[in-house]
Amino acid sequence: MIRHLLALALLVLCSDLVAHAQQPTLPRHIGVLFVSWSLDSKIAQAFKEGLRDAGYTEKGDVVIEWRTASGDYARLPALAADLVERKVEVIVVAGTVAAQAVKRATSTIPIVIVNVADPVGSGLVTNLARPGGNVTGFSNMVAELSAKRLQLLKEAIPRVTRIAVLRNPDTPWQTRAIDDLRAAGAALSVELNVVDARKPEDFGAAFTAARRAHAHAVYVLDNPLFNYHRVMLVKQATKARFPAIYGAREFPEEGGLMSYGANSGDLFRRSAGYVDKILKGAKPGDLPIEQPTKFELVINLKTAKTLGITIPESILLRADEVIR
Repeated sequence: MIRHLLALALLVLCSDLVAHAQQPTLPRHIGVLFVSWSLDSKIAQAFKEGLRDAGYTEKGDVVIEWRTASGDYARLPALAADLVERKVEVIVVAGTVAAQAVKRATSTIPIVIVNVADPVGSGLVTNLARPGGNVTGFSNMVAELSAKRLQLLKEAIPRVTRIAVLRNPDTPWQTRAIDDLRAAGAALSVELNVVDARKPEDFGAAFTAARRAHAHAVYVLDNPLFNYHRVMLVKQATKARFPAIYGAREFPEEGGLMSYGANSGDLFRRSAGYVDKILKGAKPGDLPIEQPTKFELVINLKTAKTLGITIPESILLRADEVIR
């Protein structure tokens, strides 16, 4: 009898030791890589809020390794490699080029992408419904939204017939976006001219090229370089007397005319939910790439007045926010 009790006690002890060994060590270790967002941005705060909603506290349940390239693509490979070397359990990464850098750096650490325009076309996943591999996350549907944004610009300024499209040629998905824009432009009887900027020093030349093309307005394609240097970009657009539409609300908040796009804060908040699932054992390849559910139109009426533009009431009524 005593022998049986000792055996039972030993079995229970061994079971407890195995269970304890299988439990993940706290705190959990997360890497976050931005291209253009600062570490104290609303986007970073939205991710933290998502983690709190999932039951985590920074420096308590989780330690976050924050990294930002400050708008410089050249820094991405080293930053991605650094996160891999630190053996984080999952990496959250914003933007297509940054996501590609992280994927090249690791094929084993789970990756949650956010604000990626074309996950399949950029080679990050093979399928949106079942990505496979170590990548999952959220698309911002920028390429698909291109035509809608162009239509809004035309409705806001009906006299516009020639528009300059500002792009960074180093961004992979923008070729598709421009093809979509040309098709939409033809339907709207709008002529498009593409102007390029690879660095902030190119902004002035880009607006000069737009002026030479007799453009009436500028359509700014989403890009981390433009986002990081948005204050400079908006000032130069205003100085050149160009009404411009952007993809993120931060531009009209800095004095740009208008923006339309996915709510990035909501995407980053939702990305924390995917991090939670992965930390609890889910495989990233089994989690579908999700799309935005919240979009926002923001208009800066102060800038419209400065540029001598009257925005139709029909557009103002559809806006999520009007800056007066």
